Amino acid sequence: MEELKLRGEYITLGQLLKAMGLVENGVEAKECIQDGEAKVNGEVDTRRGKKLYDGDVVSFHGTEIKVVR
Repeated sequence: MEELKLRGEYITLGQLLKAMGLVENGVEAKECIQDGEAKVNGEVDTRRGKKLYDGDVVSFHGTEIKVVR
């Protein structure tokens, strides 16, 4: 499992996918998220602006990322 260290209080789902290099840009992130390709804490979430906090786990195309403080 990979980790993403928070710089602020939270990061959005779309920003996380871009920061981890899992998508090329915001448009691709939006499309993938809206298509239900991302899971947050085991549940499909279709909101690009979903706020992720310390301890949240995102699954995307076989990659798991834990958000850490």
